[in-house]
Amino acid sequence: MHIVVCLKQVPDSAQIRVHPVTNTIMRQGVPTIINPYDLFALEQALQLRDQHGGEVTVLTMGPPMAEDSLRKALTFGADRAVLLTDRFFAGSDTLATSFALASAIQKISETWSAPDIVFTGKQTIDGDTAQVGPGVARRLELNQLTYVARISGIDFAERSVTVERRAEGGVQTLKTSLPCLVTMLEGTNTIRRGTMHDALRAARATVVKWSAAEAGIKDLTKCGLKGSPTVVKRVFAPTPRSERAQIVDLTGKSNEEMGEALMAEIFARSPSLESALEKMAAGY
Repeated sequence: MHIVVCLKQVPDSAQIRVHPVTNTIMRQGVPTIINPYDLFALEQALQLRDQHGGEVTVLTMGPPMAEDSLRKALTFGADRAVLLTDRFFAGSDTLATSFALASAIQKISETWSAPDIVFTGKQTIDGDTAQVGPGVARRLELNQLTYVARISGIDFAERSVTVERRAEGGVQTLKTSLPCLVTMLEGTNTIRRGTMHDALRAARATVVKWSAAEAGIKDLTKCGLKGSPTVVKRVFAPTPRSERAQIVDLTGKSNEEMGEALMAEIFARSPSLESALEKMAAGY
């Protein structure tokens, strides 16, 4: 079984600043990390490889420094790393990014073997669009399973996978044929600690680096700014709240009394909320 995991190197959201004049994100001097949602996808891929055999290839598009995130993924146990890097990719939105990643996955299929499953995180913390995974699936004509909480089973004879997907109102059990693309939800697993063997292997490993031409991309108008119709009007930091959190003393109260005291405090601050809830309960 061959699994491809798409990762993204993102700025640490705890240290992001917005330029006061240009209203753009200031990335200089901000530490970068692997997109946290992608780590859930990576761990799920590694678990499937451990159970069923095969190999895991991690793929990212970004500047040369994105190699650091790929080597980190190798320390967790990934078998191979591919970096898609070229100045033509600069300024890519989700449309251009999905095009580049889909082209790279096709190249991976030709170079090694076609993936049975492509994993991504549900979204990235810097864009929060959740569009790249489905975009890659559409371009590669793969069945897609989004917001997946658990892989229930894989039937290699039938070439199918069964998953549990979180949805409004409950959990859906879905089954589809392989190959497919899966976007993983957060909190579904915990990324493993890499072994010393994997850490040493990652340090010695050769990260495969492809330019746009080497990835088989012929139409450069679909890459970077030229292939990105999205226009960002403004980026801004949230305005700090002037009102501070209030402390409600619940010492010595029972669970029922604590609930009543909290609801009374909430309704006192938001009188309209109580009437709105009463209408909902009445079926209006």
